Amino acid sequence: MRVIIITGSSDGIGAEMARQLAKAEGANLALVLAARNEEMLGKVAAECAALGAQTLVLKTDVSVQEQCKQLVAATIQRFGRLDALVNNAGRSAHALFEDVQDLGWYEDLMRINLWGSVWCTHAALPYLKQSKGSIVAVSSLAGLIGVPGRTAYNATKFAMTGFFEGLRAELKPAGVSVTTAYPGVVATQIRYKGYNAEGKALGSSSLKEDHAMSVEECASLIIKGMNQRKREVVMSAKGKLGRFLKLIVPGLVEDMALAALKDDVKPR
Repeated sequence: MRVIIITGSSDGIGAEMARQLAKAEGANLALVLAARNEEMLGKVAAECAALGAQTLVLKTDVSVQEQCKQLVAATIQRFGRLDALVNNAGRSAHALFEDVQDLGWYEDLMRINLWGSVWCTHAALPYLKQSKGSIVAVSSLAGLIGVPGRTAYNATKFAMTGFFEGLRAELKPAGVSVTTAYPGVVATQIRYKGYNAEGKALGSSSLKEDHAMSVEECASLIIKGMNQRKREVVMSAKGKLGRFLKLIVPGLVEDMALAALKDDVKPR
């Protein structure tokens, strides 16, 4: 039986990954579902259990290190092993840097997106080495290309990229794979719940979402990358092109990033 922890699994990409994994593996799978919203986690767990998977729901705030430790400890106590950790929990943000008066929420965002992944990974590492398992870090194209209006979010995702890139090399001799996923715009509510300049919920998306990837496709690509133990999963052709063009015509990539913003949130 494969045991997988998925953080941020109460909705969006994390919840869809849980459902797809349960459908594919059924009784051969134990899913540990972690997020702050216990009620929504329970609904996802019920869907996965109906597909045959064992489930464990753990209310977890990854911005608190002790809760990350407790998440892994409870997993081992219940199932005795850990085969994969999916660091999916995160929060978005959009604000022009000059409009931010109190930078405290920049630190809060780093604690959720970066440190939550670091703390969970650190707690899980001894057990993943035992199973020669897998680590997945759900980053963003904003972790490869700086997006205007998203300086805080960029910083957290670039930090994830660097951390997991170095960790991948460290864990190679131990047989633990590290897969970093770089979704672009995905049809979830994450941007609506992100921070605005005042550190409050945005309530709307700042990005053009006409061609947003479905959450089902995004989750499927991440699962495929994890199962094939890929180093990276860059989701879209546009993302792959932008990463390449950044090396030779960075100014063009900046213009492309600006063009992805809605007109009412572009820099003045």
